[in-house]
Amino acid sequence: MGRAGRATAGAERAERAALAKPSSASRARRRGATEPADCYQLLLGVLPPNPHGAGPPPANRAARAEPGPTAANADANADANGAGEPVEAREAAAPPRLAHALIGRPATGPLAGALLYEALADPRQAALLLERLRLPGTLGPLRFRRAPGATIEAGLTPRPLAAEQSNSSVVYGDAYILKVFRRIAPGINPDLEVALALTRTGCRRVPPPTAWFEAAGAGAPATLGLLQPYLADCADGWQYALDQLARGADFTAAAHALGQATAEVHLALARSLPTAEIGPPQIEHLTAAMSRRLDAAAGAVPALRPFRRALRGAYADLAALGDSGRAWPAQRIHGDLHLGQALRSTRDGRWSLIDFEGEPASPLAERRRPQPVVRDIAGMLRSFDYAAAVGGGGAHGGPESAAGPREPREWARRSRAAYCAGYAAACGHDPRAEPELLRAYETDKAVYEVLYEARHRPDWLPVPLSAIRRLAGPAARDTA
Repeated sequence: MGRAGRATAGAERAERAALAKPSSASRARRRGATEPADCYQLLLGVLPPNPHGAGPPPANRAARAEPGPTAANADANADANGAGEPVEAREAAAPPRLAHALIGRPATGPLAGALLYEALADPRQAALLLERLRLPGTLGPLRFRRAPGATIEAGLTPRPLAAEQSNSSVVYGDAYILKVFRRIAPGINPDLEVALALTRTGCRRVPPPTAWFEAAGAGAPATLGLLQPYLADCADGWQYALDQLARGADFTAAAHALGQATAEVHLALARSLPTAEIGPPQIEHLTAAMSRRLDAAAGAVPALRPFRRALRGAYADLAALGDSGRAWPAQRIHGDLHLGQALRSTRDGRWSLIDFEGEPASPLAERRRPQPVVRDIAGMLRSFDYAAAVGGGGAHGGPESAAGPREPREWARRSRAAYCAGYAAACGHDPRAEPELLRAYETDKAVYEVLYEARHRPDWLPVPLSAIRRLAGPAARDTA
């Protein structure tokens, strides 16, 4: 989970990311014949082979190891050997500070014998990348761009984020965070596209782009990385929710404000990017795809099978509305919204939304396709359920709630209701007013979670199964 705006390093963040985003793991997808093969980006640091052999460097050169490049020669050294230091300064083995970032030593190819490591783990390499963004221009096929009017302070100390993420991120001082995308495709990345669009509308719920870099190719340039302000005064929405649960504190006011923030972003996206409409043909295609995912998940997870008929009813209800000629607006959305994608200011409680990349495993065209806003809303509603299960001492060993096992479920119910009410207050439309649409999308999300948990975290399976029982129950048609 690359965090544009704020991030926390270390194992604790990795665990929070896994909890907050159970459905954002890579998903196997069938590619069409015209879709390009997957392409992944990794910034490499290169320690050239020791010309004196595989052993340690001669004693008279040991003192020259690890020199710090000057500002004048840093770029020249990087261009010469890809590591920001003269060749003769390199040892045969990586310095201790880079041991955790080692990749390997190729036996063949243009880098044969060199020692490769992940460059963002090297403060010198990360500093060079920020300098390129600070002074935009081109370097071969690379284009470094800066937002109009933006200035970037020089000499900021880089801090790579150590937690597992969908992308690689580096924080510079307390001023900026750079997200380097791992999965690359021709065309503008939605994270950059959406942030630029929202900045043009004056929406302040999303950190504006400061700079970015891209690679030119045969088609449209591919976005490689995005630099945005680092929101140092913000708390991760997932962790904030868990903290509130642990304290037995009310979350409804925060959930209401988060609903307002979501609606404001949706309104701004509808003003700034193309919109569409999904009518009967699209509804038929949508519900058929949902049914196929349900059948596949039920085939793999026996615990889901008793609910299959009732869950199909959610899709059938939506399909019936489509058959009657009903249509819904579609627009650009977040695409992977949950509590971990929201940051709450510790100063004034204001919410910001981040990471508009969507699911990196999905094709770029799919992530940029207009969709009903209810998909984002359903994702956030499911996140409340996950937070209640974890923070309320659910099946996975979260902190025990002093209020007892019933309270977390009530916490989730109140949070869901407050979020929808906040959304309605900001845009005039309550998502609960269209229960068939909301139920279908939330069911589809819960079905995916069942499959994910069964494959990767079996002890978490009770969390989405609890939602499945609710959505399949008699009251599911009438409540959000």
